[in-house]
Amino acid sequence: MGLYDFTFYDLINRNAVCFGNMAAWFEADDGRILTFRQYKEKVDQLACGLQNFNIQTGDRIGVLGKNSLEYFLLYGAAAAIGAIILPINWRLAADEICFNLNDCEPKVLFVDDEYEDVVKGIKTNLASVETYFNLKPEEGTFLDFGTLMDTTDDFDPGNVSASSDDGFVIIHTAAVAGRPRGALLSHGNLLCGAVHLNSFFKVTPEDVHLNLLPLFHVGGLFMAVNSFHAGALNVNMSKFDAEHAVTLIEEKKVSFMFEFSPILAAILDQQEKSGKDIRTLRAVAGLDTPANIEKYQEVTGGTFFCLYGQTETSCVVTFGRYSDRPGSAGRTVPLAEVRLVDDYDRPVPEGQVGEITVKGPVVFKGYWNLPEDNAYTFRDGWHHTGDLGRLDESGFLWYAGRKEDKELIKPGGENVYPAEVERVILKHPAIEETVVFGVPDAKWKEGIKAVCLLKAEHTLEPQELIDFVAARIARYKKPKYVEFVDDFPLREDRTPDRKKIKELYGEPQES
Repeated sequence: MGLYDFTFYDLINRNAVCFGNMAAWFEADDGRILTFRQYKEKVDQLACGLQNFNIQTGDRIGVLGKNSLEYFLLYGAAAAIGAIILPINWRLAADEICFNLNDCEPKVLFVDDEYEDVVKGIKTNLASVETYFNLKPEEGTFLDFGTLMDTTDDFDPGNVSASSDDGFVIIHTAAVAGRPRGALLSHGNLLCGAVHLNSFFKVTPEDVHLNLLPLFHVGGLFMAVNSFHAGALNVNMSKFDAEHAVTLIEEKKVSFMFEFSPILAAILDQQEKSGKDIRTLRAVAGLDTPANIEKYQEVTGGTFFCLYGQTETSCVVTFGRYSDRPGSAGRTVPLAEVRLVDDYDRPVPEGQVGEITVKGPVVFKGYWNLPEDNAYTFRDGWHHTGDLGRLDESGFLWYAGRKEDKELIKPGGENVYPAEVERVILKHPAIEETVVFGVPDAKWKEGIKAVCLLKAEHTLEPQELIDFVAARIARYKKPKYVEFVDDFPLREDRTPDRKKIKELYGEPQES
C-alpha cells in the first residue's frame, strides 16, 4: 500500500479510530452488534485465517449466500490481503452459478447452508476451488467459518501490496450475447461510488441504513460501504421481508435506504396495515413508479432520489431528487462526465437521444478476461454503456432505453438480456421462433414478455413454457407473459423484425 493509496482496508483502519466504539453493524436475524473497532479486529483475524489457507493478493474468493455479518467481514478481509471477492447471485440456477465461478476461478468458496446441495452438485466441475467453507459458523458440512477466526497471529498489512487501482470485486452482469461478463471494480471505484452516495444522502454518524439489497448487487454493496464510510449504522437483513423491514425502520430509526420495485410498495402497504411509524425514513433512492414515490413522500415527508447507473459505473452516474425533475434520472455526479453519442460515436446535440458514454474514476477496470469486449466498450476513451438517453437544457438525464443490439429488461432491479431467455425458449421442441422484450408491469415496473411462433402441429400452454424456462435459468428471468402468434413480421434477411413485433404485441397480456 503506497503513500497515495487508499483501499477499503485503509477505510476500515480509519473508521476504527474515528468511530471506534460506535455501532457499525446490526445483524437483524440474530441481534449481533459490532462496533467499528470490533469490525477491524475481526477483519484482521479473518485476514490471518485466509492467509493461513494460502489466499494471497489477487486470488479470488467466491461467496454464495445471503447478506450477513460474515459476508461483510469477507469483503474487509479480502481488502486487507489484496484478494478479490467474487459474489455470486444466489437466485441463479446451478449451471449459471457454475459458469460464473469457472469464469473467475476462485481458490476458495464460502457457501450458505441452504445452497450447499447446489454446490455439491457442481463440485466436480469447479477445478479451481481448493477449499470450501460454510459462510456461517457452525452451519453446514463444509469447513467451519470459525476455523478461520481461530488464530492468535497478528495481521501485518505491511506484507501486502495493494493499491487503490487494484481489483477488489467482480460482479457478473446480465448475459449480453448469451454469457454473463464479470465486471471488475477497484478499491478506488468502490470508495468513489460510496462518497457520491454519501454526499447525496448527506449521511452522518447519527444515520441508520437498512441494508436490504443483496451484497452480490452493486447497489447493496455500495450502500453498505457508503454507510460504513460515514460512520453510520448498517442494519442488515439477510433477505427482504416487508413486515420485518417496517419493524426495523420503527425500532432502529432507519433514516435511508436503496430499493427496487416492489420493495417500497410492500413497505408502504405494511406500514398502512400495522400503523407503525416510519417517518424517520428521510431518504430513499432507487427505481420505482411515480405513485409509489409520491405516496412515500406523503407518508414520511422524506425525499426520493432517482438515478442512472450500472455495475460498470460504480453504481451511480446521475443522481437527483425526484421532485426536481419528475421522470428524469438526475444530473451527472461530481466525479464523472457523461457524453451522448450517435452510432458513429459523434456527440449528439442537446435534447437528442444518444448512447450514454461515461468517463472518470467511476468507470470500472473492465470485463474479466474479455480483452476484445473491453476494447470495444472503452473505445475513444469513453465507457460505452449500451443505454440511450437525452440531456435537457438543465443537464438532467432522461433514460430512453437500451440500444437495439444491447436490449435489456429490468424486472425488480435485476438485469435480464432477451437473448439469454430466447436461447432457452428455443430449446423447447414446440417453439419455432421467439422474441422476448420488456413490458410495463405494475408490481415489478418492467415484466418479461415472450412472443412465440409454434412449430406446425404443436400446441403449448403459456404456463408450460414459463415453467420450462424457470427450470433452466434463474427464476427471475422467466417470462411473466407469453403470447402465441400465427405469424412473425420478418426483416429482409428473414430474421424477426423485433421493432415491429414489439409494436404489435407490446401489451403485457396476462398469461
